[in-house]
Amino acid sequence: MQLKQLLEILDELSPFELQDSWDNSGLIVGELSQQVGQIYLSLDIEEEVLHDVEEGSVLIVHHPLIFKGLKQVDFSKYPSNILKTAIKKDIAIIAMHTNYDQTHLNRYVLENVLGYRVDEVDGYLAYFQVDKPFAVFAKEVADKLGLDPVRVVEGTSHINRAALCTGSGASLLPMLQADCLLTGDIKYHEALAAKEEKKALIDIGHYESERYFAQSLQKELQNKGLNGIIANSKNPFRYIKG
Repeated sequence: MQLKQLLEILDELSPFELQDSWDNSGLIVGELSQQVGQIYLSLDIEEEVLHDVEEGSVLIVHHPLIFKGLKQVDFSKYPSNILKTAIKKDIAIIAMHTNYDQTHLNRYVLENVLGYRVDEVDGYLAYFQVDKPFAVFAKEVADKLGLDPVRVVEGTSHINRAALCTGSGASLLPMLQADCLLTGDIKYHEALAAKEEKKALIDIGHYESERYFAQSLQKELQNKGLNGIIANSKNPFRYIKG
């Protein structure tokens, strides 16, 4: 398959034009006319991931390897070290980031991991009905996502309606039309604002909430007769209990 053909399939699945202005989804490394072999899927790109990817393959990732223009290509530093390995092994790289968040990933995590039905999708926010005490709901979310411990802001004691945004979505709090927001990378002042506005927050982690990208995309590609091999990256954080 030509890389151009694969990009067309991915664009039909989740249009790249939906990506945010600051994003860099689409073709990162490669040329449209090249033939690609195996298709690999991963949240991020690491040297360890590339080591296991066959030469002449394509790697579809969630987070773009390059967000802004590179002023220097120093192979001892990230992301230039990744670029060097990918080019040497003739590995093409495609990113599906904010476009895939809006069309698939939030919905997939909500329905297939947390087990709730999506009521409404408004951009990056996937809304759903809960009707449970906050403590019960927070424990349920933590158990299903494997979060121990889980950071929360109990701005209200009962959750009727909640919204989910995988990755980093606390900046969406001013637009929230629900009692509770599930997202990652919540900062101190965002937590303080939520508490004052009587909104609940559950920090579901960036990696922890987006690690389902490869699994989600694999199923979508299977529906189109394509096989994607999951080669997921690892969480860069390690948690030490006191």
